[in-house]
Amino acid sequence: MLVLFYKPFGVLCQFSGEGLTLKEHVPITDVYPAGRLDKDSEGLLVLTDDGRLQDRLAHPKYGKHKVYWVQVDGTINAETCQQLEQGIQLNDGPAHAIRCHRIDPPPLPDRKPPVRFRKNIPTSWIEMTLNEGRNRQVRRMTAAVGFPTLRLVRVAMGDYQLGDLSPGEYRVIDATRVESVHAKQRHPSHRRHVRRR
Repeated sequence: MLVLFYKPFGVLCQFSGEGLTLKEHVPITDVYPAGRLDKDSEGLLVLTDDGRLQDRLAHPKYGKHKVYWVQVDGTINAETCQQLEQGIQLNDGPAHAIRCHRIDPPPLPDRKPPVRFRKNIPTSWIEMTLNEGRNRQVRRMTAAVGFPTLRLVRVAMGDYQLGDLSPGEYRVIDATRVESVHAKQRHPSHRRHVRRR
């Protein structure tokens, strides 16, 4: 089984513990996240009961691309995006984006709570693609080039996309078509589930 979930802001990528967790949104047993999003990040979280698929999606050695829409503090330019592609040094080693470019503000639902803006300081959006997922990597990369992240939404992971899901909604992929022996999948059949009441 494979579940695509739009993780809202403030939800922890675990099924137990204090605070808002996955159990409030995904009433399915024996599935686990393939990779994580930190509490302050939003967007696509892939959950599965298939350990091999979980490893193939999450482990850096497989190089699955992860695409993020990132709102940053300040007006980021093409030169800074190029710098992120060429690579920068973080405290746990070098890091670089596979792709990075400016985008128009994407059609996302409002975040709850909303992003806190500074008066007279503009913000801008980039789309950044990584092939690894170190802890808070996108946030650390944008901060390193002088543009702190205000909002971070993952919109794709490998062949799976956030699509038309809303925060708190999930979609179950037909288990018979879940990367059969992990073959590529573009348009899976699905059943639509809406957020809990």
